[in-house]
Amino acid sequence: MEDLNIFVNVTSRNEHVPEAERNIRTIKERVRSTINTLPFKKIPPRIVVELVYSCALWLNAFPNRDGVSQTSSSRTMVTGQLLDYNQHCALDFGSYVQVHEEHDNGMSEITSGAIAL
Repeated sequence: MEDLNIFVNVTSRNEHVPEAERNIRTIKERVRSTINTLPFKKIPPRIVVELVYSCALWLNAFPNRDGVSQTSSSRTMVTGQLLDYNQHCALDFGSYVQVHEEHDNGMSEITSGAIAL
């Protein structure tokens, strides 16, 4: 593995890996800043989980300056998936949206309110 310039960073129990700790801190900062921009006083745990997922998705969606590739993101290299503008950029996290409900020709609601995750 040394021929390929791959070095294994072995850590013992209760020892911290600086790169992993920095990545965790970065995700926490993004989550904290997004939570503070949302107009809600209380946030259900499920929304926090989706927010962490969203922050990790966007951090992995673009090539890292110090990463393996200058043109491919880590998300693309691991999953093979590319970002789709219509799917990933249509709504901001936490936006209030109206979703279509099945209905008949009666006077019942056609849409209901929701929070975009």
